Order: sequence, then C-alpha cells, then structure tokens
Amino acid sequence: MKKIVINMSYGNFCLSHQAFLRLRELGQQEALTEMDLGAYWPEAATPNEPSLNQCGKLIPRDDLKLVQVVEELGRAANGHSAELQVVSIPDEVRWEISVVGGKEHVSEVHRTWGTSTGVGMRPQATL
Repeated sequence: MKKIVINMSYGNFCLSHQAFLRLRELGQQEALTEMDLGAYWPEAATPNEPSLNQCGKLIPRDDLKLVQVVEELGRAANGHSAELQVVSIPDEVRWEISVVGGKEHVSEVHRTWGTSTGVGMRPQATL
C-alpha cells in the first residue's frame, strides 16, 4: 500500500517547524533546500508561532520520509491551521489530491468532462 499525507483542516497543507527539522535530520531533499526561518528565531519557533510553522509545502505528499515524520510526531507534525492525516491506497492506483469544501482527499485519477461533474473539486497534485 502507498501512503499519502493530506490536510483534513480548512487551512493550507504545511508542517510544523519540529516536523521540518526532523525531515532535515532524515535528509529529505526538499526540506534541505527550503530556508529554515526558525534558525534565525529559535526561541520563537514554537507551535504557537504561525509564521514559523508553515514549512514543507513543496514536499511530495507520498514522500516516504514525510509519511514517516507525520506518523512519528502525530499532531506535533501539524503546521499552522493544518490537521495532517496519512491515507493508504493500493500501490497501482494513479492518484490526485483534491479539495472539497476546503478539506483534502485522495482520489483515483480519471477523466472528467463538463463542469457539473467537477463542481467544488480542485485537483492539487497528480501522480
């Protein structure tokens, strides 16, 4: 089974600074290239500081290290206004992340024509 991280909150997908630092420890490529704003204000990089807890937005949602960190840290991995959840799907499924009513879900990729079939759905990522 493939595991994918989604955001079940109405906010944007993002990680806490703690989760971001753990990904860097694990050598996750996108985390290593992202600027660490918390390094400049380490005492302010607490879970209650929204500006320093919006990390990892460019990390692929099926990244094994991302899944590992979200499973390890649980709620502590949640960035500002995020509620992260790991979803398991069959390995062979072509998937995408869609947003309905502000919350994300994983859907199997399929073809859609016309506007009435896709009302309220906005694809976020396709793999």
